Amino acid sequence: MDSIIAWFNDFKADFILNFVDQQRWKFITTGLKNTLVITLLSLILGVFLGIIIAIVRSSYDKTYDEMRGGVKKFLFSLANGICRLYLTVIRGTPVVVQLMIMYYIIFASSRNSLMVAVIAFGINSGAYVAEIVRSGIMSIDAGQFEAGRSLGFDYKSTMIYIVLPQAFKNVLPALANEFIVLLKETSVAGYVTIRDLTMGGNIIRAATYSAFLPLIAVALIYLVLVIFFSKLVNILERRLRRSER
Repeated sequence: MDSIIAWFNDFKADFILNFVDQQRWKFITTGLKNTLVITLLSLILGVFLGIIIAIVRSSYDKTYDEMRGGVKKFLFSLANGICRLYLTVIRGTPVVVQLMIMYYIIFASSRNSLMVAVIAFGINSGAYVAEIVRSGIMSIDAGQFEAGRSLGFDYKSTMIYIVLPQAFKNVLPALANEFIVLLKETSVAGYVTIRDLTMGGNIIRAATYSAFLPLIAVALIYLVLVIFFSKLVNILERRLRRSER
């Protein structure tokens, strides 16, 4: 019994030292806010880039052989080549390296590290979103394009009004999972001095020389967030399955 009381007193003292003294808990709450902001804005940017690249890549695969030679076909091939290069480079290099290149080289003169992180993570996410959306577009039966043409739509209108809505319905759970992956990837934002959730825990650890509670708290917060968003994804998937019946 005495050992339990002693452990509880030590735990209480450690908790007060790490989170109550000098209001160190604010490092956690501020870091959580920055993490969620970076994740949300990066996903928006990633979805925007991903859709554009997915349309270019899928349109190239579907229409290239039917196109006549000329400047238009050359520019289309060039755009597809740039998209493929983007996908190769971004998916083939670590996100933390991309983040540091953005912060220390490309945007070295910028003081807005939060927006630099959003751009870096958004560009990284865009490469994965592009392949997710592209797989959704390619999964749509070719008859849908023929149906669009029979209604008088050109290729662009068919893609926007007929194909993309169906493709998004198919890949929405995968996009939601990409949000969860992105949430965890932002834990490296501290490499460019951003006070995200992980950096908040590190600041407390460095100040108190106590690693257990700050890092466990950070891990638990990430775990709760992932469980919460995973639950939302599961609910979304069930509703999509019911709507297909």
